[in-house]
Parts: sequence; C-alpha cells; structure tokens
Amino acid sequence: MGSASPLSCPEGADTVADVMLFHSAYGLRPAVRDAAERLRAAGHRVWTPDLYDGRTAGSVVQGMEIAEAVGRDELLRRAVAASAPHSDAGVVYAGLSLGASLAQTVALGDEKARGLLMLHGTADIAGNARVPDGLPVQLHVAEPDPFETEDWLNAWYLRMRRAGAEVEVFRYRGAGHLYTDPELPDWDAEAARRTWAVALDFLAGAG
Repeated sequence: MGSASPLSCPEGADTVADVMLFHSAYGLRPAVRDAAERLRAAGHRVWTPDLYDGRTAGSVVQGMEIAEAVGRDELLRRAVAASAPHSDAGVVYAGLSLGASLAQTVALGDEKARGLLMLHGTADIAGNARVPDGLPVQLHVAEPDPFETEDWLNAWYLRMRRAGAEVEVFRYRGAGHLYTDPELPDWDAEAARRTWAVALDFLAGAG
C-alpha cells in the first residue's frame, strides 16, 4: 500500500480522462460539484449523475435512509445507465464513499474501464471477479476509518490484486471519514489537498 505522499506526474502524461463521478450517501452536494470542477480545470471531462433524483441529506443517517429507500440494486442500475452512453470511449470510474462502492462495482463489470478512483469507500469483491489486466485503481481513505477497518482494507487489497488490478492505497491519519467535504465535520483541509494532488496525477496517467 502507498503512503499519503503526493506522486510525481508521469513524464508526458497530459491526456484527458473521461470521469464518471458518483456522489456519497449525502447526495449530489456542492462538494461533489466542486470536485468535478477541480477535475475539469485540469482538462478532464467529468459527469456527476444524481442517483437520488435531487434529494440530499443533512446527516449520514439521513443519507443512508435515502439510499435504503432507493435500494442498492436501483442505485447500481442508475449508475450503470448514467455510464452507458460514455463507456465505449473508456471511462475512469470515481466515487465518494457510497459512490466509491458503486464505482467499483460498475468498473469491475466494464471491460473498457480505464481506471478506478475511490475516495472514502470500497465494496466487496466476488471471489471470481476479474478486471481488465492492469486496471489502475487508487483508493484514498482516512486512518483510522470506522467504515473501512484495517482488516477489511487488507482483504480488499488482496482480492483486488487477485482480480488483476494495479492498486495503490493512500491513508490519511487523523482525518474524518468524508474528509474532502468542507461542509462536514469530517473535513480535513490538508488531507483533502494531498488527496486531490495525487488523484490528479492518477487521472493524467489513466486518460
């Protein structure tokens, strides 16, 4: 697993990535749109589908209630439907917390996926799962994170590698779970800055 130190951009890596960015359990909040604008400013094309049909949550409990009301299968169906018009060109799937788990599931089912960028969350991986050989995967999580325990992350990492992905994990000690959202108590400005610096290098190489 990697450290939280920023990476250098690969030489000559100035390509444009098509990024499908899925929101967290809080819904399509300003922080998600701000993240998309950050990526667009670096030259990437970014889509931010609203999987909640306009609803947003004021707390993680309320967000999970919305997610449960919609249903995991329906959320996944909406994520796939939003991605389908762009998938032939090769998409980098990305997400925040709940959105990261959806991004993982969609990416593992898309043989043309160009990459997987996960912030604050993961999902289970079937034992027979396969990804395009060498699919670049990058995960950013708090340390510790009550939703992403050490044992779970170790198992996730090994299963993802076994599925054929090239995985990097970056941990941010002392940050809250959803530390890239400045409107939440989890906010950690330095961890967020470092995360986006590394993520932008990742996208430059995956485009």
